[in-house]
Amino acid sequence: MSELIETIARAIQDKKAKNIVSLDLSVFDGAVCPAFVICNADSTTQVEAIARGVEEQVLEKLGEKVWRVEGLNNGVWVVMDYGNVLVHIFQTELRDFYKLDELWADAPATHYASEE
Repeated sequence: MSELIETIARAIQDKKAKNIVSLDLSVFDGAVCPAFVICNADSTTQVEAIARGVEEQVLEKLGEKVWRVEGLNNGVWVVMDYGNVLVHIFQTELRDFYKLDELWADAPATHYASEE
């Protein structure tokens, strides 16, 4: 799973996303999955590009296909399901509104460098 998370994070970095973080939810009973990777972008075009970049790199490097993708039609919040990892790609305003990071504030977090 760590290789999947690292591949996702690198793909997100390649598309210049902001505030990239992975959350380890495996410590919580009843969590929807063991890990989240969350980031944001300033436009719907960039949100969509990040999602496509993640899908391409994970398939190319690990041979894993995304199970399901939701939100590509509007590009404000895309969720990608890789089974053990959910990728959340927000438009900045929506990330600030939903505060998903704060909902899981007790989860161990890994922050990744991003260009600001």
